[in-house]
Amino acid sequence: QVQPVESGGGLVQPGGSLRLSCAASGTIFSIYPRAWYRQAPGKQRDMVAYITREDRTNYADSVKGRFTISRDNAKNTVYLQMNSLKPEDTAVYYCNTFPSFTTYWGQGTQVTVSS
Repeated sequence: QVQPVESGGGLVQPGGSLRLSCAASGTIFSIYPRAWYRQAPGKQRDMVAYITREDRTNYADSVKGRFTISRDNAKNTVYLQMNSLKPEDTAVYYCNTFPSFTTYWGQGTQVTVSS
């Protein structure tokens, strides 16, 4: 098994942007939709967005119109473009399949939105 590797997080001011990347190889990542999740301190991990093999996308209501998920199959990579960031977007962001499999949780990447 290969764990996804997330990158691109950091500290950004409210209203700013970040682009997260997730590299993952393995057959399962080409079969199932790819997804981003996030977990804020003291809260459960929630799905943020997912993208299917046919490039159909779905977003949590809280990020619609601000976040965009995309994928590059040749690079086995999925991206999350995050614009108009808010303090409530602060969390550790993870990628996995949708639905998720416990086996494929990686280390995540921290996103902090603060002035």
